Amino acid sequence: MKLGMVGLGKMGANMTQRLLRDGHEVVVTDLNEAAIQTAVAGGAAAAADLAEIVAALPAPRVAWVMVPHGAPTEDTVMALAGLVSAGDIIIDGGNSNYKETMRRGEALAERGIHFVDVGTSGGVWGLAEGYSMMIGGTDEAVNHIRPILETLAPAKDRGWGHVGPTGSGHFVKMVHNGIEYGMMQAFAEGFEIMRAKHEFALDLHQIAEIWRHGSVVRSWLLDLTANALAEDSELSDIRGWVSDSGEGRWTVFEAIDQDVPAPVITLSLMRRFSSRQDESYAAKLLAAMRNQFGGHAVKRVGED
Repeated sequence: MKLGMVGLGKMGANMTQRLLRDGHEVVVTDLNEAAIQTAVAGGAAAAADLAEIVAALPAPRVAWVMVPHGAPTEDTVMALAGLVSAGDIIIDGGNSNYKETMRRGEALAERGIHFVDVGTSGGVWGLAEGYSMMIGGTDEAVNHIRPILETLAPAKDRGWGHVGPTGSGHFVKMVHNGIEYGMMQAFAEGFEIMRAKHEFALDLHQIAEIWRHGSVVRSWLLDLTANALAEDSELSDIRGWVSDSGEGRWTVFEAIDQDVPAPVITLSLMRRFSSRQDESYAAKLLAAMRNQFGGHAVKRVGED
């Protein structure tokens, strides 16, 4: 199958490689010329811009967008919509907010253009292991791009699925990432508790390896945790500063909108925020309040 790939970051570049390896034809473009040339060296065809990609594709055209969510996705999708024809398919495989996806889908549907949202999980391991894909769109569009999806997935018959109409793929991926936040936080807290038990001198990497086999908490996240601990169990070169891509926030917002209690996901997001503070003003104020009402000692700047 022939398609266009717009965006050759870590995900887009690896997806392009996986598609080429399975015999698909991929026309690529990116703002980074070096990324284009790397893809060309692997068998892709280069396009200078979106118009050149569209001109190179047979009808019905399939253009896969893998750019950052927000304005880059908005600009790219709408620019493509002005170049393609009715019956063509535009795919957003990035981490877009599902409400924005629904709006874009409605705008494109008015022009007869199919808009498919693919919530994509797999990260840097996707090239070798395949991608988990949660797909929203019409039956017609999803069935047409099925060969691409079967190539990108871990296997033709698993790891991907058409979950509903346009917007549903990104919605499911949003919740997936919210769950991921909670799982990661639980692992992080558990290992910190064990590390604090100095009298046992626990080998955290050994424990991660034990849990990886037969334990009910075994998971890919635990596998990756074991990898990190094998490299340096003290994580001495890593700052405890944790970013978020936005999907955890959107999951919390959705929980509020739907009156669904989601304390674990919400608190895991708050912990990421607190990780970015060199020193918490709130913690200082808590210490001061304890001192005021109970005379509890406070630690002064410079004290151990």
